[in-house]
Amino acid sequence: MDINELDLTNVARWPAAAKAVVILFLMGCVIFLGYWFHTKDQLVSLEAVEKKELDLKAVFEKKAKLAVNLEAYEKQLEEMRESFGAMLRQLPNKTEVADLLVDVSQTGLASGLEFELFKPQAEVPREFYAELPISIKVTGDYHEFGDFVSGVAALPRIVTLHNVS
Repeated sequence: MDINELDLTNVARWPAAAKAVVILFLMGCVIFLGYWFHTKDQLVSLEAVEKKELDLKAVFEKKAKLAVNLEAYEKQLEEMRESFGAMLRQLPNKTEVADLLVDVSQTGLASGLEFELFKPQAEVPREFYAELPISIKVTGDYHEFGDFVSGVAALPRIVTLHNVS
């Protein structure tokens, strides 16, 4: 069979093999064009949606892990708030500073120390509190100083010791 012998006006008389080849070619063209104009864009969209799904699953799993421990986190937060509030209450307010200075001085005297210098410095503001540095120079022995430090630690307000020499 020669391709030149096929009559395009009378396809019904073509041999079965030629008809099959043309039908397969046309089906291939229809499938290719359908893929090109319809399915290809949908596959690109599908890939984007699948990637988004994976991202959302990761976010969900992360949040699910947090949600499992939410009650414990809330309890821990409440404990931290209570602890923070208790610490804030231990900080002296402006009216209590004078009493605190007297308490520190009394503690030193009760420990047997002799004050050579007791000089409050300028207030240093911080985020939640203000530091009130005090330059103190005392004379006494090691055990008296230990008693003084122990007494200061036992005061109901927060007092820290720095630059001890």
